[in-house]
Amino acid sequence: MSDLFLLFATAFLAATIFPAQSELALGTLYIGGAYSAAVLVLVATLGNVLGSCANWWLGRGLLHFRTRKWFSISEAALARATERFNRFGVWSLLFAWVPFIGDPLTVAAGVLRTPFWLFVTLVTIGKAARYSVIILIL
Repeated sequence: MSDLFLLFATAFLAATIFPAQSELALGTLYIGGAYSAAVLVLVATLGNVLGSCANWWLGRGLLHFRTRKWFSISEAALARATERFNRFGVWSLLFAWVPFIGDPLTVAAGVLRTPFWLFVTLVTIGKAARYSVIILIL
């Protein structure tokens, strides 16, 4: 059971700005054979989606703090993320799992007030598909 919690925590962190390798944790547990593929995909997806939800919530309040000295996201980085999100629309959230672009997309979705139900639906589809493909490859 603690293995599943570690998978959940790793997947959650991987969806935020903190570096974590949820794919490695997923693969290790799958190869170990103690848990079914379905359970592993479910736990990893849940953790990863909740991490993205944290980004969405941060995005919702982000603009309130952008004039503060300690605010670490530059206007240029925020503008790039917003431009990418606007270029491809909410469907880009299907790719929230992609390294380097996924996290900014989820924050931009919050900034741009994407409806939460739509955000969760699209992000869940994309992340569950990614973890499922990893299991199929293994």
